[in-house]
Amino acid sequence: MLFILRFIIVIFYSILICVFGSIWCLLSPRNPRHVSTFSHLFGRLSTLFGIKVELRKPIDADNYSNVIYISNHQNNFDMITVANMIPPHTVTIGKKSLIWIPLFGQLYWLTGNILIDRNNCKKVHQRIQEIVRSFNNKKLISFWMFPEGTRSHSTEILPFKTGAFHIAMTVKAPIIPVVVSNTHNKIKLNRWKNGLVIIEMLHPIDTSNTELNSANKLANYCHSLMSAKLEKLNVEVIEREKNDLI
Repeated sequence: MLFILRFIIVIFYSILICVFGSIWCLLSPRNPRHVSTFSHLFGRLSTLFGIKVELRKPIDADNYSNVIYISNHQNNFDMITVANMIPPHTVTIGKKSLIWIPLFGQLYWLTGNILIDRNNCKKVHQRIQEIVRSFNNKKLISFWMFPEGTRSHSTEILPFKTGAFHIAMTVKAPIIPVVVSNTHNKIKLNRWKNGLVIIEMLHPIDTSNTELNSANKLANYCHSLMSAKLEKLNVEVIEREKNDLI
């Protein structure tokens, strides 16, 4: 019964956001400020799913601009967990096929997110050049990327692809890792409470560091850093959830 109720509310709420959101975005199409606005609206669904989302970020995080955020990508529930952390003037990089999702795909594009056809190397290169130009023009914009390249569907972070790190090194933009505690097999739609999810933004990584002088080294360093943080967050979540049950 709870599953059916949640399903109905999610469908109605999502359609409402997508329809009215698309109309609103037509007034200033592809304006990056729309992304965080509508991401946070989708993030409110976390309460409906019985998830307590705890956000952690550095004190000066609101002053970040022209940076590249990287995050682990676990499953479709990222849409209601990670979405809560998207900062203003930040656009995400998604696969081109998202455009074909009825209503959502159109809103995703209209808000200013970037779609990439991973099967077309030439177009991927063109998109990367657009990102580089945005940084070189000093626009007040940042990019949110999932360096695993796909959903992990596991409790571990998949190996990183190097695209985000090539861009960061080219434009000398700081990389800011964001780690989301485990949601794999954690959320049951027919269960009222689905526990705690911690999303922690780490401190910026200086991409001009001479010890990280290649995209592969930078990717491996970030992967190691984020994996260690993920392990710590998962342990903390388990302990806190146990204490809540006592």
